[in-house]
Amino acid sequence: MILKRAVHPRTRYSALGLLRRGLTRTDWPPAWRCHDLRASYDVVVVGGGVHGLATAYYLAARHGITDVAVLDKGYIGGGASGRNTAIIRANYLTPEGVRFYDRSLKLYERLSADLNFNVMFSQRGHLTLAHSDSALRTLRWRAEVNKLEGVDSEVVDPAEIAELVPQLDVSDAARYPILGGLYHPPGGIVRHDAVVWGYARAADALGVHIHQGTEVTGVDVAGGRAVAVQTTHGRVRAGAVVNCAAGWSSRIASMAGVRLPIETFPLQAAVTEPVKPFLGTVVVSGTLHVYVSQTDRGELVLGAAVDPFTSYSMRGSLDFVEGLASHTLELMPALARLRVLRQWSGLCDVTPDFSPIMGPTPVGAFFVDVGWGTYGFKAGPVAGEAMAACLATGRTPELIRPFALERFARGDLVGEKGAAAVGH
Repeated sequence: MILKRAVHPRTRYSALGLLRRGLTRTDWPPAWRCHDLRASYDVVVVGGGVHGLATAYYLAARHGITDVAVLDKGYIGGGASGRNTAIIRANYLTPEGVRFYDRSLKLYERLSADLNFNVMFSQRGHLTLAHSDSALRTLRWRAEVNKLEGVDSEVVDPAEIAELVPQLDVSDAARYPILGGLYHPPGGIVRHDAVVWGYARAADALGVHIHQGTEVTGVDVAGGRAVAVQTTHGRVRAGAVVNCAAGWSSRIASMAGVRLPIETFPLQAAVTEPVKPFLGTVVVSGTLHVYVSQTDRGELVLGAAVDPFTSYSMRGSLDFVEGLASHTLELMPALARLRVLRQWSGLCDVTPDFSPIMGPTPVGAFFVDVGWGTYGFKAGPVAGEAMAACLATGRTPELIRPFALERFARGDLVGEKGAAAVGH
């Protein structure tokens, strides 16, 4: 009898060995396992996107807490994590935001090695354009805050912008002349599916249970504490519940009796047919509400600001793609004949100050990692790291203390609209 050796999820292969197995093997083990839903867990994480999976992974990897369940009503990465444009950067406006996102960027830089999974992080630079004097002042402000926090970021003039992106119309004849830009070399793009799969596989290998198709329908609170969640597959007792449900976070919080100052907006994006690589950096225009990047396959990924109305709809609209195309062509007229292949929409939870809400809530053992607006994916690693530390130690890490829920009652806001509203 020939015994087949089980392949551990973290097994390493040479490039040639991986190619050979990919062409010949038909019994690849699943990237993560399916488990029966147990009656209780030490920690229940609601939401199987990058934030929920990162929280579970760091709980297991950094703190040895492996009795963790990640619950998702759909499939892993099927929510906001699979519907974003996966831009990574740290050039925010407030010192609190810059420190926070810079830590996430540094985690992204080594994430492939940490997870033994290629997340395809391409640090090609991030360029934010200014079309008015006021926009240029904001970029200078951001640049100085970035430099004070040790983040590589500087204001560049139109001549430098033309060298970075020759396809941009930097002439005085443009409808919205480019007066300058904020260039952030460490920024770039990542493969969002790869990040989700990498975290899921690594968490599973450490003993975390991942449950897809398991919707949370209620949160049981007793004695002022969250003690269990109700799901479509039964009741699950929990030592702690973490709300990482992205677009649905306010609904999950309301189940526990926690009211969040959040509004939910659709966010649309589109992708073009692939063309020969020409765009070496991410380009953003807040004035035109558009941003553009190019994937390794040659597609242009196009996005804009959130829709101007609250909704849970995830349908695309003709109005959006028409506006997106016209604004993109105002920046790069040479793209006029490029065809749009598809468009999609996700949900964004937006807070009054455009910063997230992280940490404990008035309900004991009920934690939130929510309110990410259009910039949640870039924060996945640091959010998971910080939330895991908060759960494991019972103390709120200094890095996320400014994002506590009670800041709204105190009026101590962290205003990031100038760098987050369409800043991607």
